[in-house]
Amino acid sequence: MLHHVELYVSDLTKSLNAWDWLLTELGYTVYQQWDEGRSYRFGATYLVFVQTEADHLEPPYHRKKTGLNHLAFHAASLEQLERLRSELPQHGFTELYADRFPYAGGPNYIALYFEDPDRMKVELVATM
Repeated sequence: MLHHVELYVSDLTKSLNAWDWLLTELGYTVYQQWDEGRSYRFGATYLVFVQTEADHLEPPYHRKKTGLNHLAFHAASLEQLERLRSELPQHGFTELYADRFPYAGGPNYIALYFEDPDRMKVELVATM
């Protein structure tokens, strides 16, 4: 079982604007908070967001480089995906594969794909 994931972000304020909304919608609650970061918990697992130190901001993150490609979360339903999709831009997320929603992952796979302010790819998967 996964214990936690820690993500370093280029602008903590922008990232928290995005992730606080999304994770709250998915049932996470704020777990820890300090000047340079915040974590969110769901069950026994938590996600941590930490402000990257200025000396380490370059080169920027890209999901196609070696390392983490994306984070995928469970969604309750297609209806939840549709509702969240309509609210993505106002929270700093950018939708990916919009022309193929909700089947960008294939004909038997319902999902919504988008990027956070640092271009971290996020996937929300609904059960068919």
